[in-house]
Amino acid sequence: MATNESESYNHIRRRAKSVTRAEDIKTFEAKKRKSQPDKPCHKPRDSLFTWSSNFNNFTGFINWGFLLLFMGGIRLLLENLLKYGIRVDPMQWFIVLTGRQEGGPEHPSILLIIYSVVPVILSLLIEKGLASDIIGATLGIVAHVVNLAALVLLPMVVIHVNASGFSLVGATTVCSLYSILFLKLWSYVQVNLWCRLALQTSSKVHLRRQSLSVKSNLNTFNPNSEEVDLGVPLVQYPDNLNLRDLFYFIAAPTLCYELNFPRTGRIRKRFLLKRLFEVVMLCQVMMSLFQQWIVPSVKHSLIPFSNMDIVKATERLLKLAIPNHLLWLIFFYLLFHSFLNLVGELLHFADRNFYSDWWNAKNIDVFWRSWNTPVHLWAVRHLYLPMVGLGYSKNMASIMVFFTSAFFHEYLVSVPLRTFKIWAFLGMMAQIPLAIICRKIETKYGSRWGNIIVWSSLIVGQPLCIMMYYHDYVITHFGKALLEAYAQV
Repeated sequence: MATNESESYNHIRRRAKSVTRAEDIKTFEAKKRKSQPDKPCHKPRDSLFTWSSNFNNFTGFINWGFLLLFMGGIRLLLENLLKYGIRVDPMQWFIVLTGRQEGGPEHPSILLIIYSVVPVILSLLIEKGLASDIIGATLGIVAHVVNLAALVLLPMVVIHVNASGFSLVGATTVCSLYSILFLKLWSYVQVNLWCRLALQTSSKVHLRRQSLSVKSNLNTFNPNSEEVDLGVPLVQYPDNLNLRDLFYFIAAPTLCYELNFPRTGRIRKRFLLKRLFEVVMLCQVMMSLFQQWIVPSVKHSLIPFSNMDIVKATERLLKLAIPNHLLWLIFFYLLFHSFLNLVGELLHFADRNFYSDWWNAKNIDVFWRSWNTPVHLWAVRHLYLPMVGLGYSKNMASIMVFFTSAFFHEYLVSVPLRTFKIWAFLGMMAQIPLAIICRKIETKYGSRWGNIIVWSSLIVGQPLCIMMYYHDYVITHFGKALLEAYAQV
């Protein structure tokens, strides 16, 4: 046995010497070759586009891509101006935004916006009743479910019954507001439930410890003695159940309720003015782009899409993709950076993590977790984790998250348009198999190809959805007569 170990050690030693000797020979040959009078200039190396070259500086290509994209956008802009002229009309913005073009004189959208205070106050009253044991737990849950269900159904019913009184902008504003209130009040109810259960548990433990202390005749417990917090005193349940606290949460740029939000010490005036300037200017840019670029492209896509002319419809789709994607990027910056930071600064709200680096997303899952952080936090905190805690699988919880998101996407499109289709719903549910495909491609071909699929779905999927809804909207509300009129133009 000792002999075998000795032979193995000598073999390893000889092999190490041979490797070292080979490296010495290679180095010696390289030096000897370099000293030759022919002045050699070649050495072993890979081409830069070869993966083994470890070259990763493609800044020039990025600049080239941006320049080419900019030139292509300018060409499309000039083509649009030559074909349609200048279509930007601020007076039309005023007409559309005020609802004078479509809505009736009673403006029911304003009435619904004012009425939205009612379900908020009802939630507070129900919580106060639960905290003071005036309302039982079961009755409280039923009351909250009815209140939240009515919050979602009310715009659907009113807009359907009084369709002529709503403008498209007014109906969209109402549906957006009521959707946000639904998510916020869900969080408000659930967090107060957690606090109520924790208070009941701590009270039971407190009483148990007190009884044990009395039985053992130990006078070490003083119910009036509390630890003194030298910092800012934290709000405790049920002291948070007041209008000031609730309305601050309703106005705050978050969907997740807390008893004590992180606050900033002051308002940065320069930062506030920058965000305000961005909100004003980007709103003008968005309306101009929509009026000048999006509307003509969508109208001219109607006939090819209705006739199922694949070639022409694809050309219109790609032509619409660039301005639509540009508008979407501006909308993202306007909403998640400019507007939410503006609101956060005014309210001293310190958590400004409204988005992550979604542009680097390797698959669809990462994108949906990154581009809208408030909604993602709500989905994880109030839907995904509670379902997992109840014993459901993670896959089932993820499907329910996508299902809820798909419902509200469809809700925000179909209700204002009064065109009850399921394209937005199917588009969101299709993200589940697309995420699986992305993960497989990412594993097999690398994260770069997964990111390309994410960008492709964003650039092509949105204009396709717009074309489908516009076609269905025209057919539903104007009939085929308008199609024939467009066909003759």
